[in-house]
Amino acid sequence: MSDLALPATRPHGLVQRAVGLLPGLALLLALGLAGRWTEATLLAWGKANHVAVPDIEYVLWAIIFGLVIANTVGVPRICRAGVATYEFWLKTGIVLLGVRFLLGDVLKLGGVSLVLVAIELAASIAIMTWLGRRFGLALKLTSLLAIGSSICGVSAIIAAKGAIGAKDEEAAVAMAAILALGALSLFTFPLIGHWVGFSDHAYGLWAGLAVDNTAEATAAGALFSDEAGRYAVLAKTCRNATIGFVVLGYAAYWASQGQARAIGHKGRFLWEKFPKFVLGFIAVSLLATLGVFTKPETASIAALSRWAFLLTFAGVGLSTDIRRLAAQGWRPLVVGTVGEIAIAVLTFGLVIVSDRLGLF
Repeated sequence: MSDLALPATRPHGLVQRAVGLLPGLALLLALGLAGRWTEATLLAWGKANHVAVPDIEYVLWAIIFGLVIANTVGVPRICRAGVATYEFWLKTGIVLLGVRFLLGDVLKLGGVSLVLVAIELAASIAIMTWLGRRFGLALKLTSLLAIGSSICGVSAIIAAKGAIGAKDEEAAVAMAAILALGALSLFTFPLIGHWVGFSDHAYGLWAGLAVDNTAEATAAGALFSDEAGRYAVLAKTCRNATIGFVVLGYAAYWASQGQARAIGHKGRFLWEKFPKFVLGFIAVSLLATLGVFTKPETASIAALSRWAFLLTFAGVGLSTDIRRLAAQGWRPLVVGTVGEIAIAVLTFGLVIVSDRLGLF
């Protein structure tokens, strides 16, 4: 009887779960729209009163509104499940953004840019490992910081935690450090990019190389310009694609030390860790290259991508609890801060030299 009754309960459970997401989704949408309204209203007021008003993108307003709520009244319990979907909207937005990249455009990222991605990966791991040892951090915490800073922040840390047998507390501390620095990049990177006069390509590449979390890298690029946001997504996607190989390397090392479970089928391990949305991005880009979409369809899909990012950016703010980050202790934060600054300076130098030499 129970076996016969089980299928009948599943649709009800799915509907109940979907309904449970609605309050949080409504909050994400409200903050995103509030960000758009604030940007448009301030610009209109400045134009009407002949006052020079800084063009602060809706991206930053949505994040700021989210930060204020998260760190004052807090996110209501009924909204938390829906707010937690912001990473899904991020990945959806990236997949749909593929419609704006013909494969020829993807190749325009160029061999030089791909070399810079490889340098960033190696340098991040080396810098974080050295700093972690100098400050006496636990070795697996150091590994998590190195993995998070080199690839895709929190997602990479979560993927690596079980693979290397790290503790929950170590993962929490590593994620806290990465999140704190990701939030800081939203306020500093666009200012620096405009100050030095970066091109959209150069700035987007720098943001994609130096900012860890995909959401923050996407936002940091979009704060500069739409075109820079595209290049930031592209460079960040290249970094994300390496997650399986880097985590596999660390897992193999810790297994050889007898401190992590041995890896059985390496091919299966790589597939489990590989970010599937990267394949979605490539598939949509391929369809666009083949001319499958008409111009109106392309415009509609690109608009859907922007709506997905609208929900993402609000979620970034709502998911950043500054008080919880500050409670994690000073040493991991110092290691993370010094390491991230070193990586940002290194990639900044590489990008600006390549840009000045006309290598892009």
